Formats: sequence, C-alpha cells, structure tokens
Amino acid sequence: MPKSTLSVANVSEQIILEKIYIIRGQKVMLDRDLAEMYGVPTFRLNEAVKRNKTRFPDDFMFQLTKEEYNSLRSQIAILEKGKHSKYLPHVFTEQGVAMLSSVLNSETAIQVNIQIIRLFTKMKQMILDNKDLWMKIEKIEQHLLKNDEEIKTVFAYLKKLLIQENKPRNPIGFRSPGKKD
Repeated sequence: MPKSTLSVANVSEQIILEKIYIIRGQKVMLDRDLAEMYGVPTFRLNEAVKRNKTRFPDDFMFQLTKEEYNSLRSQIAILEKGKHSKYLPHVFTEQGVAMLSSVLNSETAIQVNIQIIRLFTKMKQMILDNKDLWMKIEKIEQHLLKNDEEIKTVFAYLKKLLIQENKPRNPIGFRSPGKKD
C-alpha cells in the first residue's frame, strides 16, 4: 500500500476539520482518515486497536451501521462505493483519538494526534466562549417561531374574509311608505 501523501507539516486545521463528522450526536473521525493522516494503512490502525480493545470502550470508538455509512457516503463524494474496504468503518471520538496515541508508536501519529486534540479543544472553547451568543440566537429563533404562528393566524382570517360568498345584500336606508323601487 502506498504511503500517505499527507505529512505532519501539511495536516492543517482545515484538513482535520473537514474530516470531523457528527454521528450519533458526537464529533467523530473515520479510521480511514486517521490512518491517512498518521501515514499508516487503515488495516494497521484497526489492527493496533484490536490488540488494545480494552482501551477503546464504545464511547471512544464504534463501528458505523450500514445506514450510517450510506448516509455518510452520500454526503461525502470521496466515499465512492466499491472504492474502499468491504468492512464498515470504525469512528473515533475525541477520547478515542487521544487513546490512539498510546497504541500507535510512530512519531507522525503522535504529532498528528497532538494537532487533532488541540483542534478538538479549540472547538470546545469556541462553543463555551459563544455560549451567550448561542442562547441569544435560540431566543430569537423561538420568538420568530411564535411570531410565525401569529402571522399564519392573521393570514388565515384574512383569507376567510376575502373568500366570503358574495350574497345579495339588503339595501340600507329608509324607504318611504308609498314609494317602490
């Protein structure tokens, strides 16, 4: 298997960010992507994990279901059918990525791991720093949803008024007793 074209020097934050996915409500990275960044074949990475299975509980690493994999493949053009392993990929949470550094002994893997963990930490800090902003956005969204319902109600009444039947109306006013129309 050919060596990866990535090196520690060109594993940028952007490359790492593009390889973080949300699956089962967790930020995870695919075994294939991690192996590429570490400069090892995917089967070697998974081999090291299998030899150290007790270090990777379900909240550190899990295997995708067929539905999750198909959904992910439809979102990412590079995951073309038939181009990759016949096995469903494993994904690693932030803790799983951190644990990988203890089972992979290459300098590249350690340095890339440090970059990944720093990025996960930076992402968490950004969320914490912007917590107030997120709360304000959510409050505005709730307010807009409430207003949306009120606007729908107003339009429903307007439509009723516009669609009323055109019944002949009784003339308005006073008629003198001897006069006919």
